[in-house]
Parts: sequence; C-alpha cells; structure tokens
Amino acid sequence: MSLLGIDLGTSGVKALLIDEEGLAIASHMVEYPLLTPKPQWAEQEPEQWQAATLEALGALGRDRLANVKAIGLSGQMHGSVFLDSAGEVVRPALLWCDQRTAAECDWIAERVGWGALLAETLNPPLTGFTAGKVIWLRNHEPENFARVRHVLLPKDFIRYKLTGELATDVSDASGTCLFNVPNRDWSSAVLNALDLPLERFPKAYESPQPTGQIARSVSEATGLPVSTVVVAGAGDQAAGAIGTGIVESGTASCSIGTSGVAFAMLESPVPDPGYRTHVFCHAVPGAWHSMGVMLMAGGSLRWFRDVFYPGKSYAELAELAGQVPPGCDGLVFLPYLAGERAPHPDPHARGVFFGATLSHGAAHFARAVFEGIAFGLADLFDLLGTTGAAVSAVRATGGGAQSRFWMQMLADLLGRPIETLEQEEGPAFGAALLAGVGAGVWPSVEAACQATVRTKSRIEPSESLYGHARSLYTRLYPALKELFKP
Repeated sequence: MSLLGIDLGTSGVKALLIDEEGLAIASHMVEYPLLTPKPQWAEQEPEQWQAATLEALGALGRDRLANVKAIGLSGQMHGSVFLDSAGEVVRPALLWCDQRTAAECDWIAERVGWGALLAETLNPPLTGFTAGKVIWLRNHEPENFARVRHVLLPKDFIRYKLTGELATDVSDASGTCLFNVPNRDWSSAVLNALDLPLERFPKAYESPQPTGQIARSVSEATGLPVSTVVVAGAGDQAAGAIGTGIVESGTASCSIGTSGVAFAMLESPVPDPGYRTHVFCHAVPGAWHSMGVMLMAGGSLRWFRDVFYPGKSYAELAELAGQVPPGCDGLVFLPYLAGERAPHPDPHARGVFFGATLSHGAAHFARAVFEGIAFGLADLFDLLGTTGAAVSAVRATGGGAQSRFWMQMLADLLGRPIETLEQEEGPAFGAALLAGVGAGVWPSVEAACQATVRTKSRIEPSESLYGHARSLYTRLYPALKELFKP
C-alpha cells in the first residue's frame, strides 16, 4: 500500500509516492508554461495542469499506482479557475502573482467595509487573492462572467478532473478573501456584499477529510483503483508545513527559496495588528497559522551571484562571506529587489547597498547579502510574535537550509535553534500525509508527522553580534520609503 501526494505548483506539478513510514518510493515532475499576455498579468491553462498531472502519474507507472490507497492534493494558492455549467474552462486561470486587480481590491474594501472585511477574513484584499480576480472578470469580461457557474482554486480543478467532485479545503479557501477564517467556512457577509452567489463556490472540508474517489475513466487511464480516496488537501504553504511537522503550538518553519516564508501554528485566529502577515486556517483541523512572506530571499542571493560571480556556487559565496565579521563593518543590504510584501507591503521598495567605504571588499558585499536576507527573515518572525505565536525552535527548508553558515546566522539572529530535516519533498509530502490520515493510516495529522518527519541536524544559537547592523537595517526602509516612490 502507498500514498500519493500531488502538488500543483506555478512552474510544474509533482507527483510523489510514499510508503506507510513516510519514505519516498518514487516521484516525477512535469513543467508547464506561465502566460503573461500583458504586463503584471499571470495566467495558465488549467487543461495543461490536467495533462501534466496525467503525465506525471504515468511516469510513476501503472504497477505502482495500483497500490495507492489515498491521494492528497496541494497547490499554488489564490488562483481562479472559472468553469461553466458543463464543467468546461471559461478562460485561462488568473494566478496568485497576477497584479491586475488593484482597482477591484480597493472597491472590495469600500463595498464590504474595512472593519467587516477584516473581521470576517482576517486579511486585507490583496491583488494576489481570489476575490479581486472574480470581480475583475465581472467588470472586464462580462460575457465570460455570465457563463461562470463554478469558481475553483487550482488544485481543486485537478480534484474535479480526478473525481468529478467540486470541493476545496479550509486552508486554501482562506486565501480567497471570501472566507470566514475564524469560522472555517465561506463568508456569507462578504459574498452578499459583493453580490456573489454562494453556490458558485465549492464546499470547504478540513484538510484530511475525504472528498471523493477516483473516477472510472481516470482509473482506466492511470491504473489508480476506483476505490482510491482523494482527501481535501491543503494550499502549498500549509501542506509544506505538514511535511515539516509544524503541527503543534510553538513550532515554526522558515522556507528559503526564491522567496522567504516564516510560518507558525496558532491555536486561535489572531491577526497581526498591522495585517502584514496572513492568518489562515491550518491543515490541522481546528488550528490556524500565521505566515509572513518576503519576496526576494534566495532570489537576492541568486541575483548577486549571477551579476557579480557567475559560475560560483552558493557554498563558495558563503565561504567568501565568512572572511569578514558579522555586521560587515557597517555595510548593509536591503533585499527589496522586486518590491516587498512583509513587513513592508510596498511594490516600489528597491534593493540597496548602504554604508560602502574604501575599506569594503568583495567579501563584505557577499556577507551583506546573506545578512540582509537573514534580517528580513527575522523581521517576519517578529511579526509572527504579534499574532501570539510562541516559537521555541524553527525548522528550515528550501535551498537556503543547505547552508550551515546561513543557518547559524539565522539561529543567532532569532535566538532559537534551527533544525533541518532528513528529507525534503515539499508540499507533495504533506499532501501525502494528509491522504494517509484520511485513509486511516494514522489517527491524526499530528500522529502522521510524529511517525514520518525526522530531523537531521540542530544548530544552536550563539551570542548575536548583529545588534548594530540590524538596527541600521530596520531604520533604512523608513528613511528611504519616500525616495522609492516613482
């Protein structure tokens, strides 16, 4: 018997098979294109997701798939898939990184009222969220909007194609700005204010709950048994947190990929007073999570390498940076190369090297980049603290977690141990664990993580030597904010 996790990402879909001990049996990823028909637009064809998913399943092999007991789904959040009455796609899906809906988001806040909107959803109507995309379609493509009978999130389109069922989960639905996050259900107050019928949106389940079984046509095409249970699953960040064991109060994770994400479990839905972090339902039933995102974490390091040291490895950059002391002798880097989301929601923010003198060399600039990103991540954990998240240790994932130099820096800044994991399979692993809970392999999400998530190393914090450098870093953005404006 095996469990299957399917993660529908922005660049590709990953299918992962694991056994009952959480060990990977096989995995395969298939990529698909991102469409940018206009500046700041981002779209994808849902039919390409479907084709890529079937290709990934095919690569795993019919013999392996014949032993699958349950499937969990994960995927990119906030996207909008519009289906007509026949279940056909009306137009390409609008994605999380699409920025066309600023006017619609302002209108939503005015129409619902800031107080009522934040009380219901716990989050402001950001351009990436689903609500603005639905209103944009109504405003700009009324013929298409008139055809819409169902609005699905990306992973839930795959569910529909696998099972014929229209369903979602509470973690993914939390990112629509149409969902009552405290009550874990669609917000009738917001939907009514926006004149959006509730029946356009699928039923929301807790993440481990079964939502259907494999359709016979899919079984014949792939070899998956028709008895295979498909559970609700989770949005990519919540599923990734399950895969790293962030399922108890006091646990948190730090993901360092292109972006940087700080994620902590909450026992109650308490928003950041400044609404700079997201508070969503967690994939653990009855729990919530707080999440802060910086746009260019590893992306800043990659930019620095590609521009100044093409061909060098990240390990070589870390070795170079290690030649100078913490604080870089006063050189500070702001990692806002693509604007910023948290703690400064400012699309106009820009990257800055500040404090350069004749005494600064290449090693200083390299270390300043590492430190600037680490300072930004520390900012995110400060924000998590405002939501009541009491973090005792942090589990690091993503490419940045492979650098002990960087992890020691982060441990020193946070004053908390940093743990790394034996295996990292991303959100697909968390989705597979949720499938196992739904199929009865484990009695709870917590039990699934206890049985399968294993730490590899633990880096203890040492005395932080970053006080002055971080103080300078935190003062720089407010001092430069007005200068960033076009």
